[in-house]
Amino acid sequence: MRKNEKAPELEPIPKSIMNIAWILVLGAIMPLLDSTMVNIAIKHLSNDFSIGLDLIQWVITGYVLAMAISVPLAGWMVQRFNGKWLMIGANILFLATSIASGFSWSIHSLIIFRVIQGISAGFIMTLVTTLCVEIAGRERMGRLMSTIGIPTVLGPILGPVIGAVIVQFLSWRYIFFVNVPIGILAITLMILKLPDFTPTNRKAKFDFIGITLLGACSAALIYGITKAAKNATFNNSTTIGFVTAGAVILAAYMIYAVFKKERTILPLHLFKSKNFSAAMIGLFLAGIATNGPMLLLPLFFQNIKGFSVLSAGLILIPQGIGMLVARPLIGKLTDKFGARNVVLVSLTLAIVGTIPFVFFNEASSLILVSVVLFIRGIGIGGVTIPMMTDAYTGMAKQEIAQASVGTRLVQNIGGAFGSAVIATVVSFSTQGKTPTIPLMANAYHDGFTLALILSLVLLIPSLFLTNKTSIQNPKERC
Repeated sequence: MRKNEKAPELEPIPKSIMNIAWILVLGAIMPLLDSTMVNIAIKHLSNDFSIGLDLIQWVITGYVLAMAISVPLAGWMVQRFNGKWLMIGANILFLATSIASGFSWSIHSLIIFRVIQGISAGFIMTLVTTLCVEIAGRERMGRLMSTIGIPTVLGPILGPVIGAVIVQFLSWRYIFFVNVPIGILAITLMILKLPDFTPTNRKAKFDFIGITLLGACSAALIYGITKAAKNATFNNSTTIGFVTAGAVILAAYMIYAVFKKERTILPLHLFKSKNFSAAMIGLFLAGIATNGPMLLLPLFFQNIKGFSVLSAGLILIPQGIGMLVARPLIGKLTDKFGARNVVLVSLTLAIVGTIPFVFFNEASSLILVSVVLFIRGIGIGGVTIPMMTDAYTGMAKQEIAQASVGTRLVQNIGGAFGSAVIATVVSFSTQGKTPTIPLMANAYHDGFTLALILSLVLLIPSLFLTNKTSIQNPKERC
């Protein structure tokens, strides 16, 4: 864009398209709220079933692994079949397994239901992104992506608060039953109001090898990383074994994809696009730099400030407000100017909002903490959405589902990696020492310092994002 040239005015998004986006978003609220609420109930599940935490952890781990494995399959099915009924089917399955989870009679039955829930959640999250990008068109993609990102914001904010209230005043079973009214409303609206989505490639063959390799790769990496977080070190046989296996499987997929070319579920030619590769690297790093501290913040307030779970959830609300305030503006700016400058400014704000946590302690003012959280919320609210949007810039319509597989897998692995790295750094800082408040504060400072460093590294791939989303001669392009 020339220096004196004004950016083109954005046309309003038609009400019909916004309505479709909101209905799809409503379907995504269940899995995002549910995953964060279940984390709150782990100790209660352990007491109720009289089972150790090792087995109870599979309520979460099984869900996450199943979600990762199902993403490539969802990416293939949305190319072949009507997206409307795939979305409805995934929501019905999630609702049914939510009810079944609430009525679980043993830990093993709960784990089985949670695994099936994870499969349906993987479908829901992949379909929401793919279908919204299809209806958005290149000129309004940023604003639509901001809309579908709302559950991602609300889940980590409201989930722990709602979960804490439910567990404290009712029972862990109602964490699953709360999905019933949301699910019924979402499914009803989808049946009545959601249009049919024409499959982009009815002839797409079932890429069994590619889907299996990508699913196994992401599952192995996430499981190995999860074990690292639990053992507070990456230097353990389980982590090394599974991460190595994941890397080998990924290498096997890449060799396979070289020969299969565009016929595989995630073609390698997509990475020839500079902005797609930059977005993929950026989304992975964002899992550590922006999502990793999401794990630390509630623990910081509980262990350093002495807050209850509920109070720790409430103090994080300013960060959520910042993210919500930023979302509409981020979408408009991304559509108008492209992703690069939006991400660079947002990252700067995220860095400004992270630096103070390297120094905060038990005596820090809550007013100051709230202001910093608000600034941080605005910053991190503008990092992932423009990157996600830019990943689809220049994609042909039939490539959207394939790109969605890549972005969703990278986000899943990056999020797991971020939590594990941050948790390992904090645990390592306190290992073998008496856990005093000053020591714990220093450990959290180490975690936030790592997030800060990686936020600075994240600036590098951000420079390779596009300056604007418009494309020359966009024939049959998204």
